[in-house]
Amino acid sequence: MLIRASRCSKKIRFALIIALFQFCIYSQSHATENPFPESSTAFIKLNELRDRASDLTVKALDLLGIRYKRGGSTPENGLDCSGFVRLVFKDALGAELPRTAQEISKIGEHIEAKDLQPGDLVFYNTLRKGFSHVGIYLGDNKFIHSPSAGGQVRVESMDIAYWKKRFNGGRRIND
Repeated sequence: MLIRASRCSKKIRFALIIALFQFCIYSQSHATENPFPESSTAFIKLNELRDRASDLTVKALDLLGIRYKRGGSTPENGLDCSGFVRLVFKDALGAELPRTAQEISKIGEHIEAKDLQPGDLVFYNTLRKGFSHVGIYLGDNKFIHSPSAGGQVRVESMDIAYWKKRFNGGRRIND
């Protein structure tokens, strides 16, 4: 699935962001009923994680359609994959991440593919070397990234053979 913001009006783009956000939250929070009392530490932590993930995914989706530029770090001039991830984390959480995908891959907590949550980072081998590409996991086996020259920030399925073959792992950046 490929979503291009250039084909969407602002209202449709906003509706898409809301729908994806609601789906991610609904599918995770309603998969099982909440076993924690609302005053418990676990319940509070779950809410914090949900809020953090929603901040990251909404900010990331807001950048749909921004063109790719190698070494780019601003929406006005274009973004490469790590520039995109760094901008999202800085704007959503105030977090400063390293400059390259490979450097980013060394921080945070390793996450297995089956345990990915919205807001986690996903890494790929796209340049015949590990951890050369990074994106942000959205849920439902989808991720958002700034792909390559001629491309734009977009959402793609991790189930596509190209991405499956090149998956290097996931990381969760903790505050």
